[in-house]
Amino acid sequence: MSGHGAPRAEAVDASGLSVVVIAGQWHDTITDGLIAGAKRILDASGATWRLVRVPGSFELPVAAKAALDAGADAAVALGVIIRGGTPHFDFVSSAATDGLTRVALDTGKPVGFGVLTLDDEQQGLDRAGLEGSKEDKGAEAADAALRTAITLRELRA
Repeated sequence: MSGHGAPRAEAVDASGLSVVVIAGQWHDTITDGLIAGAKRILDASGATWRLVRVPGSFELPVAAKAALDAGADAAVALGVIIRGGTPHFDFVSSAATDGLTRVALDTGKPVGFGVLTLDDEQQGLDRAGLEGSKEDKGAEAADAALRTAITLRELRA
């Protein structure tokens, strides 16, 4: 499992930070688990945050850019892309990944990457932070966004 070796860290104090969680609408069970994990981390951090839903993972970059341009300190992008029998998976996965990277670099603000690219639904259930899941990628993405926003704030002070 890819989570082997992941850092274990204490909760972070992100008071004063504004975060927007952007989540796709595909695969409700998995996406709802990702959102719940992000919510748990964000609530514990003291950051203010809100949730925005978009149709799918392809739309995550443009919504993240709008949120960051509007003043958010960080974005958390959550989506689910499951491989099928056509190249669509490759195109959407690449567009979401490249787009979110570009948004972070263009805005100079962090985008927590919680887009699951999966071979099958079970891999998503294993990573969604649900009861019985082995990983909680929504929580990890929110934590990464917060920690990076705090580091950037310190570097710019």
